[in-house]
Amino acid sequence: MAKESLWGFGCLMRRKRVDSAGTRCRGQQLAKRLSAVDLVAIGVGSTIGAGVYILVGTVARQQTGPGLIISFLIGGIAAALSAFCYAELACRCPSAGSAYHYTYICVGEGVAWLIGWALILEYTLGSAAVARGISPNLVLFFGGADKLPTIVARHTIYGVVVDPCAAILVCVVALLLCLGIKESSLVQTIVTTVNVAVMAFIVIAGVYVGFMTGWVGYELPNGYFPFGVNGVFAGSATLFYSYVGFDSVTSTAEEVKNPQRDLPIGIGIALSLCCILYMLVSAVIVGLVPYYALDPDTPISSAFAHYGMEWAAYVITIGALTALCSGLIGGILPQPRILMAMARDGLLPSFFSDINKHTKVPVKSTVVTGIAAAALAFLLDIDQLAGMVSVGTLLAFTTVAVSILILRYVPPEEVPFPSSLQDSIHFESISCSSSIQGTEGEKNKDSVGSCEHLLDNEGSLVGHPLIEKAAHAEHNELRRRKIASWCIASVCIGALLLASAASAKDLPGIPRFILYGVGGVFLSCGLIGLTSIDQDDAWHSFGHPGGFTCPLVPLLPVCCILINTYLLINLGSRLMFQNNHSALTCHVAFLRHGVVPSLLWVGEAIRWHLDAGFNMAGSWSFDISILRPVSQLIARHNLSASSRC
Repeated sequence: MAKESLWGFGCLMRRKRVDSAGTRCRGQQLAKRLSAVDLVAIGVGSTIGAGVYILVGTVARQQTGPGLIISFLIGGIAAALSAFCYAELACRCPSAGSAYHYTYICVGEGVAWLIGWALILEYTLGSAAVARGISPNLVLFFGGADKLPTIVARHTIYGVVVDPCAAILVCVVALLLCLGIKESSLVQTIVTTVNVAVMAFIVIAGVYVGFMTGWVGYELPNGYFPFGVNGVFAGSATLFYSYVGFDSVTSTAEEVKNPQRDLPIGIGIALSLCCILYMLVSAVIVGLVPYYALDPDTPISSAFAHYGMEWAAYVITIGALTALCSGLIGGILPQPRILMAMARDGLLPSFFSDINKHTKVPVKSTVVTGIAAAALAFLLDIDQLAGMVSVGTLLAFTTVAVSILILRYVPPEEVPFPSSLQDSIHFESISCSSSIQGTEGEKNKDSVGSCEHLLDNEGSLVGHPLIEKAAHAEHNELRRRKIASWCIASVCIGALLLASAASAKDLPGIPRFILYGVGGVFLSCGLIGLTSIDQDDAWHSFGHPGGFTCPLVPLLPVCCILINTYLLINLGSRLMFQNNHSALTCHVAFLRHGVVPSLLWVGEAIRWHLDAGFNMAGSWSFDISILRPVSQLIARHNLSASSRC
């Protein structure tokens, strides 16, 4: 007990109880004003970013060719696996905090602390990166970079390139979010509608030009898959990040009028619409111009300019600007709600959990996150910001999939026996207790004698068939939960080993195949074990039942864990260390010193995080296939390469 108190490791596995449908949340609550339409707008706006206007050309030229459509489809299916897991947990736990909230309930406080800070850092850096990409897109409308107004143009101060336009836009978005969730969702809907309209223009105009010219891009001597199947899958790994953003929908779960119905609809429609738009745009662009002739910098504009439609560049630039603005709103929106959720749980000061009485939003948290993102957007170059995002999202996706397995097989709210059996045991105990206490008359004494065989020396019930049945059921249930826990751990270990083997291309052949074999054994044993044992009956009544349930459990969450682990390891160990060093430092401070002193460590961790970005970004070699297209895009255009592109 003393050692646990000294080091604080008892909190690592401590889990909070989920609010059920029959309980009322205490304290201030966010206003329930969002509908399914609002959620679709938030999801699409957070997902479709300006990066898709560039990645179409980069991925087609380097990895897929005309098979770009298939790569977008595979990336969408991979993202849908995580969306299924998010949808069930959001319905059962409709509270602010998204992946942090679900992890705290299912996994434990220590992992939730890491996930919370990883998401906060990722959203903050991603928002700053998106804001830094807006001013370069305004050059086309002003006729050149030298003609930009002073308030919009970038300036160099003491060797640091500052961007006042980015800082101002972040402050404007933060102010918008302070007005209320309905007002901000309305603006998000308008901006997203413009972006979708631009993409619809690209499809319609492209189809017309394609039929007029005969789709010359598909007339290739080497077929539709010039880079083979491996190129298609490599492209899908890159394009997977184009679907990241639907998790912003789950951060607003507490503000949804009917979360059990609207959250799955919002997530599903948003992801499906994004996948359809991506596939249509890519099908048109690679059909208008051969993939090897696409301009990697401006593939869509150059494709239309090839047929004399230079004016289309203005329409496409409007789409890129609206995509950046909607991505900025979607990036800042979840941050104050995660801070609020952590403050509610006592992991941050109560200052962050205050909700404005008039707007019913966490204004103080929104102001703090707005100031932090504005400062980063004003001071830091996008090259330093680009390599610091996506890790938090992949970590969240992985823990959410693990949470689904825990929910189904070892749910936090344990119910050792069925309710009918519990009622029978309770009734039998009351009957015998009342008989024992009755001492008036011979009749009562006879009743006492009839129940005395149920009591041991300490007065507890033993030997009764119903009690023996309950004890046997409890033993079997504990055994099943223990087996399920080991199977889940085996799945996680196997996914980690397989992903490491797939990513370790420099590893010699024999050790790599051994790693493949060991990882495959762990993953297969865990999956077979989970498939062969029964799921816990308690998950049916966990939290708020009656909403969406994730299908194909345990296969779907296991595939989700494997895919996200592979993508996470592919980011590189040095990048992973940098992104998680600050969250790990915060966690150690939290364990050793408590919440308040750890805030000082948070500041030091963020300072180290940013210093490492300045010092290391120039020396890193982005030789991983996932990062190469995005890094080249950033170096040439200063567009956002955040996970919500």
